[in-house]
Parts: sequence; C-alpha cells; structure tokens
Amino acid sequence: MKLVIINYGAGNIKSIQFAFKRLGVEATLSDNVDEIKAADKVIFPGVGEASSAMRMLQESGLDKVIPTLTQPVLGICLGMQLMCNSSEEGNTKGLGIFNVDVKRFSNTVKVPQMGWNVIADLKSDLFKDIKEKEFMYLVHSYYAPTCNEMIAKTDYEVAYASALQKDNFYGVQFHPEKSGIKGSKILENFLKLKTNN
Repeated sequence: MKLVIINYGAGNIKSIQFAFKRLGVEATLSDNVDEIKAADKVIFPGVGEASSAMRMLQESGLDKVIPTLTQPVLGICLGMQLMCNSSEEGNTKGLGIFNVDVKRFSNTVKVPQMGWNVIADLKSDLFKDIKEKEFMYLVHSYYAPTCNEMIAKTDYEVAYASALQKDNFYGVQFHPEKSGIKGSKILENFLKLKTNN
C-alpha cells in the first residue's frame, strides 16, 4: 500500500504519519506530483489559515493536481475546508471539489470549537463499525454547512457537516489522528476503501 501525505507546508503532518504507523503503514510525505498521482491513497492534511495554505498549494501547482486525483483522497480539518468551493477565512477560493462554502462560527459561541464533540447521521464505509454519536476531537473556527455531500454531522451553534464525500474524495472536519481508538478505526477504514487508480 502506497500512502502519501501531501506535504505543502500546512502543520500537523507528523501526528498523522504516526497514526498510520500505529496501523502498520508507513506514509510518505511528498509534494511531488508524480509520487502523489501514483499513490494508492492520499491524505490532504491542514492546520493553519485558509488563504496562506491555498497560496502554498498554488505555488506548488498542487491546487490543479488534487481535484484530478482518482484514488481515495482524505482531507483532514483545513484540508477538507480547502476542498470546498470557498472559505470565509481570508475570503479564499477553494478547490471546488465539494459544492459548499465554508462559514465562520458566530461570536455567540466560543471560537474556536476546541475539544470533543459527537458525529451523527453517519453514511459511507469510512464509518464502518463506528457508532452514532461517537466522540471525535475538533479544533476549528470555520465549518462546512449541511449539504448534499454530507456523510456526518455535528452540532455546535448550528448543525454542520463534520464529514463530506464526493466520488473518491472524502473530508473530515475532526482530527481522526487525535481521536483515540475510534479515530484510528476511521483511518483504518480509509485504508480499506476501494481504489480506482
């Protein structure tokens, strides 16, 4: 299994790499287009600010490459948000994979949402053997509203999409690599998804 984590300067890559190592898979960090295209599975991570992360993708040309990938791709946190049409953070145009615009939580709740919250209405093999209302770890100030591509939802001020899927593209707002045994199970499920590559 060739697993590549896209390395474009957005943080949090090491903890994802360690999470897969615990599952017995060595993930390669790479910004090499050929290596990313040749992978069986791709992780698109992200911690940081949307507009600067998008700029780093554009500088490396990865903004053009990611939407063309045909193998299973998993966006995590900011990675998922960048796969949407746009984000209010830095007024950023996204990759347009998921047909939804990312919004900021209002100041009536504590921002960022930080800590454990439940995921519900689970659809997709990504959540095989995960129970409804399982707790996952989140840190974010922006969210994808509920939409047709939603495969899990969470409530924080509003109900929002905590996971998205379109074709071979998956996105999770929470951090599976920081969500204990259940988060690890989601990563394992991702590794088992059928590859069209």
